[in-house]
Formats: sequence, C-alpha cells, structure tokens
Amino acid sequence: GIVALKGLGGFQLLTDARDPAAVARLRARKHRPHKPLAVMFPDLAAVRAACRTGAAEQVLLQSPAAPIVLLDARPGALAADLAPDNPRLGAMLPSTPLHVLLLQELGFALVATSGNASGEPLCADNAQALSRLAGIADAFLLHDRAILQPVDDSVVQRVAGQPQTLRLARGLAPLALAREGPGTVLALGGHLKNALAVGGAGRIVVGPHLGDLDTTVAQERFMTATARLPALAGGQPMRLACDLHPDYASSRWAAADPRPRQAVQHHHAHLAAVLAEHAIAGEVLGVAFDGAGLGADGTLWGGEFLHGDSRQVRRVARWRPFPLPGGERAAREPRRSALGLLYAAYGRDLGGEALDLRDGEQRTLLQALDRGVNTPLTGSVGRLFDAVAALLGLCQVMSFEGQAAQALQAAAERAPRQTPYPLELVHDGDGWLIDWRPMLTALLAERAAGRPVARIAARFHATVAAAVVEVAQRLHAGRVVLCGGCFQNRRLLGDTRAVLEDAGIAVWWPVRLPPGDGALACGQAAVVMARPGKTVQGPLAGVDGAN
Repeated sequence: GIVALKGLGGFQLLTDARDPAAVARLRARKHRPHKPLAVMFPDLAAVRAACRTGAAEQVLLQSPAAPIVLLDARPGALAADLAPDNPRLGAMLPSTPLHVLLLQELGFALVATSGNASGEPLCADNAQALSRLAGIADAFLLHDRAILQPVDDSVVQRVAGQPQTLRLARGLAPLALAREGPGTVLALGGHLKNALAVGGAGRIVVGPHLGDLDTTVAQERFMTATARLPALAGGQPMRLACDLHPDYASSRWAAADPRPRQAVQHHHAHLAAVLAEHAIAGEVLGVAFDGAGLGADGTLWGGEFLHGDSRQVRRVARWRPFPLPGGERAAREPRRSALGLLYAAYGRDLGGEALDLRDGEQRTLLQALDRGVNTPLTGSVGRLFDAVAALLGLCQVMSFEGQAAQALQAAAERAPRQTPYPLELVHDGDGWLIDWRPMLTALLAERAAGRPVARIAARFHATVAAAVVEVAQRLHAGRVVLCGGCFQNRRLLGDTRAVLEDAGIAVWWPVRLPPGDGALACGQAAVVMARPGKTVQGPLAGVDGAN
C-alpha cells in the first residue's frame, strides 16, 4: 500500500521501493509517470547495496541536513521504474526519529516522495493531507505537532569534485551569504522553483524552495513566505526585486505592492547569485544557460554570455536563435524544438528529416513557421538540448521539466569524453553569435551512419563546452562564471570546467545555491544592493545595463 507520513517539513508518500506494482500504483495515483522518485534507506549499508557510493557521497548522506543525494544506481537492486531511463537514484537516510523507527522495523527501502498531487505544493497539516491525499494514500501516519514552515527535502549531487545543491530546502535553508549594501530588499525570485531572499545588514538570506507558482495554493504559500522570511531575517524590506517577466506570479505580486521595485533581467540574476555565493569581486564573463528567461530586448534568452558584475552586465555573445513552434508548448514537447531547429537550418523540407509528429500537425506547424505565428525565437541552450534529445529519439514529449535534457545527459554518460562537433563563431555587430548549424549537420550525418547514440550525445555535450571556451578566448576572459539550470547537468559542467581549466581560465559555478531558478532571488537581491539609486517603478526598471 501507500502511506502518507507526516514528516519534519511536510507529508511524504511512502511505498515499498522493491515492489514494481507498488511503484506503478503510486505513479498512477500521483499522475507522475516518469519523474524520478526518491528512496529512503534504513542505513548506509542498504544504500551501498543499491547504489555506488564513495566516501564523499557517504558524508553527504550522513550529514545533519540528511538531503536526498543523487547516486549511480546498481541495476536490479530495486524496482526498475523508480527512475525511468535514468541511471541515477535519489537516496536518503532517515531524517527524524519517526523515520528511524519505521525503517528499523521494516528493514527495507521505501519510496519517499513529496506528499502532494502533481503540480501542487507539499501538504503540511493533517486536515489538508486527509483531503488532498485521499485519492493517493491508502493509510495516514499522523501526529499532533504542527508544521509552521512547510519545507521539501533538499537535493544534492557530487559534481566536478564538489557537492552541489540542486534544491535548497530542509536542513540547508535559510542560507546566509555575506553581502554589503544599503537598505533592505525583498527579492521575489521567478515563477518556477521559486524561493525568496532578503538582502540587508551585510548579508543575503536565501529562503527554502517554495516550488512552482502555477496554482492558487502555491501562490498563497508564496505570499505567506513574503512576510515570514523578512521576519526571520530580522528586517522590514523597503524595496522589492523581481524578474523582468511581467507575467510571473512573483512579478505580478511586486507590481501590486506599493513599495519601490526593481526588475532584474533573468540571466543577470543567475550570474549575480554565483558572484554573491563565492564573493567574487570585479568583472567576469558570465555564461548563463537555461530553458528560458525574458531578455532585455523582449525576446526569449537562454544561451547568454554576459560581461560585467552584479551592478550591470553587457551581452557579448549568444547562440543563434531558432523558432519555437507553438510557443510555450515547445517547452513541453522536444519534438517541436527539433522542428524549429531543422526549419531554421534547412527550411520547409527540414533537410529530409522525419519527426515524431502527425502529418496534419506537422503541416500546421510548418504553416505557422512560414507565417511567424506563435513561433517566438530563442537562443536557449535548454531548448537546444531538447531538440537534440528528440532528434536522437530519446524524448519527444516531456511529463516533467528537464526530462529530455536528463535523458541526453544519461546517454552521454555512457560514453567517454569526445571531441566536439564543428561550430562557427561570427561577429554581427551585437557581439559574437554561435552558429549551431555546422554541428547539427555533422550530428545528423553521424546518426544516419548508425553511430551510437551515447557517442553522439557525448559529442554534443563536448560541443557546448567547447563553445564556452572559444567565446572566452575570443573575449580574452580570464575568469568565467557558469550559471543557469543547464549546469546542473554534471556531464556538461564537468566537460566545461575541464576545457576552461585546460585553457588556463579560472571558473566558478553554483555550489551551495542551486544552478537553476531557485537562486534567482539571491541574484536579484545582489543586483539591487549593488544599485542603491535605481529603485524605480515600472516593468523595465533596472535593466539598462543588460543590453
């Protein structure tokens, strides 16, 4: 059966991790067909039996925070469907006395996933859980100790020789970083993977992961946190910071508040977060790769090279844009990103490539591309990963964010480091433009020749890394900061770090802060604290240096 257990920060859904039928039942009830499920083990010996663990991973597992640690799984040790098409497993040890007693009594590993329906925030009180989880759980294990602040489990991995936080939550948040700046600012983060931050009194305090702000329940929790985190940090913010995108729930909340606010460009915030984490002074070359963020020019960015510091940046290089047929729907269907990529490279005949689209659907999308209807341009590296995953047959439609990129990473990690595909760098007056078309042609030729998918995926990762070092060398940059959600990909981060260090270039990346949007609020606070005179109202406030 499936048990809803009231844990330290909220409810968890538990079932036997050895039983494929139990795992399938949990996935069906939670409407979570593919996203990996975390597993709680009775002890370290049980973890070692199911996963490959080194000394460093064992230290993370046994740390006071007791986070979920991503480990390479041993095939056949547990139910196969815990992490479909993914060689890694999220492992954790018991984090409360209740968990210890339960796992000791059972003696086997349990799925321990968040107690919520898909897309909703974590359940935290008994009445809420009994109502919202009634269709998922067969039984409830409750207690009468109230949870004041709901908080998810933290998630970490080992990459490039260091731990890296992927979700800043239980045991790791709030996180305080030293940062000087006048006044106090409440930074509101983005729309996905939301977290808040308060800057002032010589520091930035980053709050725990709140999650996506798509639902009313999530937005209510966000509003509660806007009062709770400043009280915890010990200040009453006089200014607000938010994302440049006016339609994010966090940005709409800022617009309705009477306090002065400053909108911070998405990728500048990513860069400023890493600068704050590592206390880096002076100008750097920031490499911000993610799925999408509104650019200073009103287009979708996501493959950005920004030169500057927390106060201001200048866009100095970017990836060649391609259209996304269907707009936001392309972010959920990698096959649409592939269609846009092929259309931009070869025109209507798509270079003779066949895609996993019905004839009528493909015809409609091609007509939209011809007319420029709902086909926004993007230079997003995240969407480039999606397109390549679709072209290699790894993922056509996603059931969770990052699924295609995860599959591409998993394929690449089955092969050793490779030489990159060719790219072309051209200077077009607005900076360097990375033209991916030579890479695409070579990649498709290898696929047609029957080369292993793992080798092609590894070459693609190597190509993205090579683009970073090539741009850095063209700009004579001696210090590079990697940021954005794409750099939670350990293969990409490892390859990029290696080629930069081989070129004698110093490199930093997120370690204690998440690479993705969970760090946006920290970066927003850092930018506003560096711009004390720019507390102006309006949707484009504070972005004059980001063009």
